[in-house]
Order: sequence, then structure tokens, then C-alpha cells
Amino acid sequence: MKGSLRESNSLKEPFTDCEPALDTLPGVAVGEHPDQRAPEPDVSGTSGDTVTALPATAPSPVGPRRTDPLNAAETRGLDVVRRFGTVGSLFLALGSLGAGAAPVINPVQDLPVLRLFIRIPTVSLAIAFSGMGILVLSWLMLARFARPASARLATSGQLARTVAMWVAPLLLIPPLFSRDVYSYLAQSEIVHRGMDPYQLGPAQALGVADPLTAGVTNIWRETPAPYGPLLLRLGGWLAPVGGNNIVAGVLLQRGLAMVGVLLIVWAVPRLARRFGVQPATALWLGAANPLLIFHFVAGAHNDSLAIGLMVAGLEIGIRRLPVRVKGDSPPPLAKGELLFIALGVVIITVGATVKIPAVLALPFLSVMVARRWHGRLKDLVWAGAPMALLFGVVLTAICVGTGLGFGWIGATASTPGLVRSFISPTAEIANLSGVLGITLGLGNHTDALVPILGTLGNVITAAVTIKFLWASFKWRYRPIIGLGVSLGAAMILQINLQPWYLLWAVIPLAAAAGTSRFRVVATVISAALPFLLPPTGGTFDGRSYVLPWAYGAAALVTLGGLAIVYRLSPLLLSRTPPASPAPRAPVDVVS
Repeated sequence: MKGSLRESNSLKEPFTDCEPALDTLPGVAVGEHPDQRAPEPDVSGTSGDTVTALPATAPSPVGPRRTDPLNAAETRGLDVVRRFGTVGSLFLALGSLGAGAAPVINPVQDLPVLRLFIRIPTVSLAIAFSGMGILVLSWLMLARFARPASARLATSGQLARTVAMWVAPLLLIPPLFSRDVYSYLAQSEIVHRGMDPYQLGPAQALGVADPLTAGVTNIWRETPAPYGPLLLRLGGWLAPVGGNNIVAGVLLQRGLAMVGVLLIVWAVPRLARRFGVQPATALWLGAANPLLIFHFVAGAHNDSLAIGLMVAGLEIGIRRLPVRVKGDSPPPLAKGELLFIALGVVIITVGATVKIPAVLALPFLSVMVARRWHGRLKDLVWAGAPMALLFGVVLTAICVGTGLGFGWIGATASTPGLVRSFISPTAEIANLSGVLGITLGLGNHTDALVPILGTLGNVITAAVTIKFLWASFKWRYRPIIGLGVSLGAAMILQINLQPWYLLWAVIPLAAAAGTSRFRVVATVISAALPFLLPPTGGTFDGRSYVLPWAYGAAALVTLGGLAIVYRLSPLLLSRTPPASPAPRAPVDVVS
């Protein structure tokens, strides 16, 4: 992975963290692509020659290569993929009625016709698996229209409309793949009643007989909330709207998650354009990702809001930073440049008060700002110190203003470790060590190893972050790539790693890492991980026999759907890629 990330810079030094959006380039009208402008000036400098600054009327040397629109056959293929994926979403929505993470008091059982799905759980599970398979295959076929080397690509608008069609059927369904949303509801009610969610669990604060407590997974009923104060305060404001109506509460929480999805759809293509990556490619990998659709939309996870605020803050924070090339002098501050940087810091801080990993974006943003000047150590200090001060002020204001204080920091550090995920490397090391201890007659020391391995994971994450911060500061990596790798390390090394946690790394990397190797790895992970968690959000203890039947039926349905797709548009299953034009000559740009 290290080599692939280095290659993604494509030049000797990373360069695009300071490129303004296309519609903010000097002398470029809104809606005009820089490639439509006059030819680029000679900015060669890769052999040590002096490189001059780009004139104000020059096109951007770092924008993505211009591509042509899809032809008629490709447009038809895109339409088939879009509809095929929508069918998958509809299947998943129907299956969720009998195979979703339904509330304990399930309102579907009172609905004529629809309650049939509850009585045929194996069939419902097969329908849900069919929908998942169809959606994942649709996403893989959609990649044909988002290949960065293709002569013709789908537009950002076409990709966004595709995501909208796939998401729409999942907005009003029961939660899928996890019961976390019921914890959100219970903890929000605790805040609404004026109690401290960082000291009391739902069972202690609301009582075990409360309908909101009933939906919470047993392990979380007596644990404090591991979420930030802003999220819980927002939930506290929404709590009286939904009251004890679980369905209304779930829909309100999904609305918060959808705000994050919209921010991701807005920010990712803009960041990609800034970093020389095709916006369609970034949207395909970041926003149309099955992990996002299944877990941020259907699962209503609050990571969506935190990631959305993080990438939106990055986009706004670097929006006014100038384009610079090696050998020039830093231009004077542009109008509103400091304001946008400060606004970006505020938005990222707000994201961190939803889920704390978003705070990792701030040091990498300070590196981007330092590189906007001379890239010296004192520039990093001058950039980082005001950001740290502003972060502290905004964080304190939110913690005090919400009335929840700073107890969330300790709860965030301790509560998630109660769960050992079967896909977590650190959790598996602890489990294997326990088995080895029993085998050797030394006893089961798994519980003792978990906090040690958790601490070791935090130390490794800190080391990776510092390494990539310094490497980014020394121009060896783009800072946003360093951010993605650091977030990836932070998530993978968690004891309670969940499939959607990897979106913390995939989404920022989708906007900047342009190599095929990264996309292949991210594609395989994103296509495989959704099937590791069942739609029910629980286990199949005592009835695991239903899984082979459900998987088998789903495979037949999915293969039948593929046959129909091939009949409608053979292009989609063809391995012949579109012709690719010659790539743009590299330019040695430093920021």
C-alpha cells in the first residue's frame, strides 16, 4: 500500500492540497473548465531549472484530465446499471421488513400484507441478501463509467443521481446490519431528561421497562455513551419530536446520518478535482460505496455525520489557498483566505464533537496551510498554533454550551473496547493468545490482553500519524493521503472494528489517491465487507441452518438479474475498456 500511495502523487512531490476549486481559479469563469483556456505556460522544473509562478490567467496544472461525455451505448448502459441497483435497493427494503434489526415492539406486525415478511424470515433474509448482491454488482459495473483512464466518463451529476436512486428506497425502512440506532435513541432521551449520558446507561437512567431501553443491545444497556456531546444534544432536541415512537425516532436519526451523506457527496468531488483525481471516480468509490449505502443510510450510523463534517471542513479550509509552483514566492493573502481556513477548522471541530477521530484532520490541514507559505518549520508552527487555539475554543464552547461537559472523552476511550470484533486484528490476537494460554496450561488471559493491545494500537496509530504528518510536511505525500492512512490505522487497530469504520479511510483517500492499486484494494474490501454482518444486526444462534438456504436463493436471484442486465446492455459485462487519450504531461508543482 505504501508504494501505491507514493505513486498516487504521480510527480516528484505532492502538489494539489492548495489548488482552488475550478470555479474559483483566477480568470476562470464559473462553470468554465480550465482545459478550455489558453495553453499552459512552461513551468518545467523537474531537472532543477527555476520555475516561475503561474500567471493569473493560466489554467490549473493540477486539475483532472478533461474527458468526453458518454456515448449513446454507454448512456444506455449507465441507465441499466442505475435501474439494476435500484431494484437491489427495493429488494433490500422488502427483506428488511422480516430480516432487519427491527424494534422489540415491531409495528410491521400490525400492517396487512407487509407483516407476511415477519412470518417468513428465511425468505425475507434471502430477499435481503439478493438486494445486497444486486447492489454490490451494480456498483462494480458502475465502475466502468468512472475509470480515470477512460476517454469518456460519467459526470458528477450522473453519479450523484445514481446514488440518490439507490439510496431512496432505504430511507424509510427498519435499521439494517446493526442495532446501534436504538442506543442513539436511548442516550438522546437521557440527555432530554437532563441526566448525564456519560455516567448512566439506558437501563440505569430510563429503566429496563422503558421501550427505548428495550431496543438496546444487552451489552450497551448499562454502559455510558461513547459519542460526542453535539450528537447527543442534537438527539436530545429530537427526542421529544419522536417521543416513545421508535419508528419516528429511527427516521429522525437516519435524517442526521443523511446530512453526513449529503456533505460527503458535496465535498468529495470538489476535493478530488482539487487533487487532480476525476470527480466521477471519487464519487464512485466514496459516495456510491456499498459500505456507505448499507451502513450510513440503511444502518443510520452517526459516523456518516462526523465524516461528512470532516471532509466538508477540509474542502472549505483549503478553498482559497493559492496554486503555487516550485521557485516562486508565496503570494499575499487572498480576500477571505484566513476566514475560510478558520471556518474549515470550526467545521472539523464540530465533526470531532460527533465522533472524535475527525480531529485527525486538523494537523494535516495545518500542514497544507504551512505549505502554502515557504513550508518551513516555523510556518507549520504559525499555522498550527492558531488552529489549535481555535479548536480549543470551539470544543470548549460546544462542551459547555451543550451542558454535557468533557465526560465524553473518557467514555469514548473506554466504552467501545467492551466489544471484540471478529474482524479486528487486535481482538483476534487477544483471542488467539487466550487459546494458546489455555493450551499451555497458563490460563485464559484474553481479558487482560485486550486493554494492553488497545493501548498498543493507539501507540501505533500515533506513530503512523506523526510519520505521515512529517512526510507530508516534507512534500513526500499529499497531506490528505496522510490523513486517510492515519485514519485507516486508527480504525483497523481498534478492538471493536466494524466494516463501516473503514470508510473513515476510504472516503478521504478516494478524493486524492489516484492509483489503480489503491482502487483495486478498496474495491475488494468494499464489496466483501458488507456480507460479514447479517441484515438482522444480530447472530443466528440456534437457527444458523437458515443461512445456506438464504444465500443459495439469493445467489440464484442475483445470477438471474445479471442475465437480464447482459441482455439489456452487453457492454456492461464486456472486458474491453474504452480507449484512453494520452495523459497530461506532469508539472512539478509544490502546493
